[in-house]
Amino acid sequence: MGTWQQTLWREWPLRRPSWLAWIGRHERGTLVLLTLIAVIIWGFVELADEVIEGDTDAFDQSIVLALRNPADLNDPIGPPWFEEIMRDLTALGGEVVLVGLTLAVAAYLLMEGKRHAMWLVLAAVFGGMIAGQLMKLGFDRARPELVPHHSHVYTASFPSGHAMGAAVTYLTLAALLARITGRWHVKAYLLMLGVALTVLVGLSRVYLGVHWPTDVLAGWAAGAAWALLCWAVALSLQRRGKVEPETPRDPE
Repeated sequence: MGTWQQTLWREWPLRRPSWLAWIGRHERGTLVLLTLIAVIIWGFVELADEVIEGDTDAFDQSIVLALRNPADLNDPIGPPWFEEIMRDLTALGGEVVLVGLTLAVAAYLLMEGKRHAMWLVLAAVFGGMIAGQLMKLGFDRARPELVPHHSHVYTASFPSGHAMGAAVTYLTLAALLARITGRWHVKAYLLMLGVALTVLVGLSRVYLGVHWPTDVLAGWAAGAAWALLCWAVALSLQRRGKVEPETPRDPE
């Protein structure tokens, strides 16, 4: 080994990038997180392949029909008030609601003096929304015509924009906000709330007949992978002092 190689080898721990040093210090957690992201992305790719080949048609149609009155496909199962609830839930995945919520959270972070966290939230949520729209354009799957729609739709079907938008927004906001609070019960509450809202929005899209079940599954998968990736970035930046640290816990 030459002199310059020996010098480089000795100084490598001092010169290696900070993100690589962080991975080295948190090897096990990083490996688990990256593996989870890779598994979700693999699941999305496999599902998309099945959808393109038409192998999911029977499954999709059976679920959509099971949610309608066999004697009148214009009538979703359940009482009228339940249908209204599902319309209210689906609105939680609409762009106006998601954008408004994101801007409200960003304003809160700005008032709390967490400027870097604010920019991270804005980049994560709006970046995920743009990615979802690009995927819709790429797959260009037709909307279900098997039953009448109970909600107005204007875009392609795969992946579900409401399901992915809800996952991107609620899971990302929950994960990032959980990173800046020191209370474990608040972290758990935020994460459970994000998951619950994401699931309810996706289910409402199938119930209203505007999406195939596989559209929603794909939206959940893509949104969850994006949220986990954003959480990993936030954790790395926080460790490096680029994002505001957790709020200290109040004394008991």
